Amino acid sequence: MSSYVKNIKLEPFGHQFFVMPTTAQEVYNQVVCHLSSGEHLRLATIILNELIGQQQPPSLDQSDTWTEEDQIDLVNFSLNYAAKTFCDVEGI
Repeated sequence: MSSYVKNIKLEPFGHQFFVMPTTAQEVYNQVVCHLSSGEHLRLATIILNELIGQQQPPSLDQSDTWTEEDQIDLVNFSLNYAAKTFCDVEGI
């Protein structure tokens, strides 16, 4: 039995039934691929706008305190920058 047959979903439509695609690939193959490029873009915009609306805003740590990891990162960056900048200077 093919995966297409496994994913069949029948929906009533009046006195008849029609096959509803049940996977994103099936929706694309049966509906989306037949749309014009402009309609593809409109559909993508609708989907992305919906996803953006569902997302929770990221929680940012806006505290003014530096963690030990922040301090180590700053020291490492500073030492690397100094080594690259002053590697050609004599007497250092």
